Amino acid sequence: MGIFHPFRDHHRKELGRDPFPPAWSQIIDRNVSCCRCLHPDERARLDELVKVFISEKHFEGCAGLTITDEIKVTVAAQACLLLLNLHHDYYERLVSILVYPESFTFEQEEQGPAGIVSVMDRHLLGLSSSAGAVVLSWPDAVREARNPDEGINVVFHEFAHQLDQLDGSMNGAPVLERGSMYPEWARVLGQEYQRLRGEVEAGAPSLISAYGATQPAEFFAVVTELFFEKPAELQRQHPALYGELMQYYRQDPAARWRERRA
Repeated sequence: MGIFHPFRDHHRKELGRDPFPPAWSQIIDRNVSCCRCLHPDERARLDELVKVFISEKHFEGCAGLTITDEIKVTVAAQACLLLLNLHHDYYERLVSILVYPESFTFEQEEQGPAGIVSVMDRHLLGLSSSAGAVVLSWPDAVREARNPDEGINVVFHEFAHQLDQLDGSMNGAPVLERGSMYPEWARVLGQEYQRLRGEVEAGAPSLISAYGATQPAEFFAVVTELFFEKPAELQRQHPALYGELMQYYRQDPAARWRERRA
């Protein structure tokens, strides 16, 4: 059972009475292609989630970037699409979204074979931190949101990590609705993860990005991108995996995709 927060809950109710800004609707329509398939009731629910998310999360521009409504709404709509049918509290561990005007550099310590630790600079498009922050490259976030055919989406990826670590551990197993769901989740995702690793080692093509083979947490984030961006292909090529994601997110993007094209 969630903790009762009277001031926060009152504020959320007040936000619910406010109309969704038409300019924000235009931003979502223009920038977030996946939202165009939503049914009217789903879109109305998404709009309510976006209002609360923007009100409660801190957006900060980095390296001279000025935060605008377009940035906030574009990111929030994608983050909230993952939450659409989940029992959630708006990514409760998340405090800030840091946004850069381009890819950014992150220093990472790596231990060599002799135990020597070196610091490596990695150029990233996104980063999810257990310390309450998501970091994004704005040009990549908006470009990928507008072009779902690529099957790559840094916002979906990093916010999938946020869902994954709600139980305190980022391991590819988010908090499922029922405990009885974990064995099948582990079986299906474990098999698919090993299948991808084998394909990567053999140099075989795969719908799922090779980056998903690096660790289970990355696999969950990568297949979340595909689930929302290329759902029909994922369902066709990996039906059991699609089924597990459909149960978790309580959404069927492939069905929405087919209805839109009917």
